[in-house]
Amino acid sequence: MGEKPIEGERKAFMTGNEAVAWAALAAGADIMYGYPITPQNEIMQYWTRLAPKYEKKFLQTEDELSAGFTTIGGVLTGRRAFTATAGPGNVLMQEPLSMAEAMRIPIVVAVQQRGGPSTATVIYSQQEVTLTCFGGNGEGLRVVYSTSSHQELYDYTIKSFNTAWKYRFPTFILGDGYQAKMRESLVLYDPAERGVEMVHPEPFVGKPGVPGEERTASHFRNTYNIEEELLEVLTKDIEEYEQMKPEVIEYSELNTQDPDILVIAHGVVFRSAAMAVDELTGSGEKVGYFRPITLRPFPQEQLRKAAAKAKQLLVVESAHGQLLKIVKENLYGLNVPIRTYLRPGVGITPEEIIDECKALLAGKEA
Repeated sequence: MGEKPIEGERKAFMTGNEAVAWAALAAGADIMYGYPITPQNEIMQYWTRLAPKYEKKFLQTEDELSAGFTTIGGVLTGRRAFTATAGPGNVLMQEPLSMAEAMRIPIVVAVQQRGGPSTATVIYSQQEVTLTCFGGNGEGLRVVYSTSSHQELYDYTIKSFNTAWKYRFPTFILGDGYQAKMRESLVLYDPAERGVEMVHPEPFVGKPGVPGEERTASHFRNTYNIEEELLEVLTKDIEEYEQMKPEVIEYSELNTQDPDILVIAHGVVFRSAAMAVDELTGSGEKVGYFRPITLRPFPQEQLRKAAAKAKQLLVVESAHGQLLKIVKENLYGLNVPIRTYLRPGVGITPEEIIDECKALLAGKEA
């Protein structure tokens, strides 16, 4: 056995991609499968540097389709396997991800969002929300954690392995190009020393014993002969997905009692939203925020409760309404005005959010 990657706690200063690689090690990941694409390349790079020291494995595949399917293969053999991608790689990976969703295979995927299609902007966006939450040809039975800092990239990468293996749904860490490339401080830690018990992975195939005689035979399918068969399987999966929601949903909120404006943001944009709300409340304005941490499953009840007390909502995102669409769906029937500040593929500063809030407040008072 190799030495333990992290003992105790230690402060570090690193990129977000490096944080994901270290977190996967801390979580006990056995192997990464992947294909290079900006801005997630360094997750692979750091993993390949670290893996040999701790008896871990890596396989670079010929494309993202293969990366997704080989990750599934690793999981089927009982390994904590994961992959990472972005942009068009995320598009290509939807076929194996749909298979994982249909077969309840607990793969873990880190997505560092980038802007535009294919060979477009490779730096940053929040334009992979719809794709990551609802991509493929399934029902979106996935868990998607939207991170806003390097510490969260580390924390939720570890948590993703437990969530995936406990509930058997594909689980995603949804970061972005800014988090991937910039450096900031975080605390690296051994989950066990914080009382986090990692769910033990079990093989789907290759179990000892004769199937049907010494053990119950396993039957794995991703194709069905008649519609009713598919309906029966999906009904069961959807019921189990609904049942797990209260245990998985995460969010944060501030000043939601009776705000004149409730700012709704996720991911790295939330950092600006939180700073803006802090400054506005410091100057006496009644402004709050609501942040969905899990975009799937979405904290519907919690948002509806907060939104019902607000005079108006301001959805802020670096996309042209991908979060907005989810918010509107979850607030359907609730009579509260929704304003927007949408900047697809562009970073959003606290000052911009402050200016937008002040303009809305001035309009309200006029």
